[in-house]
Amino acid sequence: MQRVWDGARIDASEALQLFTLPLEELAALAHRRRQLAKASAYGGHGNEIVTYIVDRNINYTNVCNVYCKFCNFYRTEKDSDAYVITMEELDRKIEELVAAGGNQILIQGGHHPKLTLQWYLDMLSHLRAKFPSVNIHGFSPSEFVHFSKVFDLPVSEVISRFKAAGLGSIPGGGGEILVDRVRQRISPLKATADQWMGVMDAAHKLGLNTTATMMFGHVETLAERVEHLERVRSQQDLTGGFTAFIAWPFQSEGTLLKAPKAGPTDYLRTQALARIYLDNVPNIQSGWVTEGPDIGQVALQYGANDFGSIMMEENVVRQAGAKHRMTAEDMKRLITESGYEAKQRDVWYRLVPNAA
Repeated sequence: MQRVWDGARIDASEALQLFTLPLEELAALAHRRRQLAKASAYGGHGNEIVTYIVDRNINYTNVCNVYCKFCNFYRTEKDSDAYVITMEELDRKIEELVAAGGNQILIQGGHHPKLTLQWYLDMLSHLRAKFPSVNIHGFSPSEFVHFSKVFDLPVSEVISRFKAAGLGSIPGGGGEILVDRVRQRISPLKATADQWMGVMDAAHKLGLNTTATMMFGHVETLAERVEHLERVRSQQDLTGGFTAFIAWPFQSEGTLLKAPKAGPTDYLRTQALARIYLDNVPNIQSGWVTEGPDIGQVALQYGANDFGSIMMEENVVRQAGAKHRMTAEDMKRLITESGYEAKQRDVWYRLVPNAA
């Protein structure tokens, strides 16, 4: 505990011991590590600031051929409610975002077997030309593995072409647990742990920042959660491209994958451990989308320094039971009530000047 307080790196066996601490002690250690990580950020005021972003999740298609057991969102091409978004609908959604003061879209879809490389490049080029102030935070690593197979191109080449067309950063979707035993149980047709991390490695080397995620509370062990954290930390040591880490519990409503719901205590412990273990990842997001605004606010005392997105639109987790919604005003109020100053940011954690 003293080594954690002093900022020293811990190993996997120590992480397993820390997880069993009384909750208030683990919280104090995570908060200390938050202070150490943010002391020099934002002009020296990092400890007093909690950030958030105004963006919109846009799912460009729900057609997917990997059939994850934890997903209610996917459809086959033959389903009556399968869709691919039109450019007109995409424009309308982004115009609404810009009107609300937003600066980013998070665009992801299923693993559509028939959309062409040119379709994606045309979409990115269109968005970059029409909305130059809106960052395109797009496509999960598992999507890029899918693109590589469908387009018969190396992952790095696909990312390079997407970047040239307008892609600004890559989200950490599809991380689940970065252990293949787990991935074979819950999403056997999806990218392996090495493939997922290979996309992140390629993106970082091409100059694109990414986030890292973890969906926990299903078939994994605690040791496998720590193994996931170790993979993220090791990659960050090599490339330094992760801007943030986000963890959330599995939502099981209506899914094929059945597991006891991870409660708020498990969530807070896991987030606190992530803050302590990921000593080279500067930002930890609060997982209010699955846990709700109140627990999201409490999570600010468990190592989080960011409230994430207002989630102007979210379709995937919502269909598995997560119904929580927040406005920017709600988010600012919760941050202020916790004793921090609320500041809007972009994906690179730069503060947005003159934000309302």
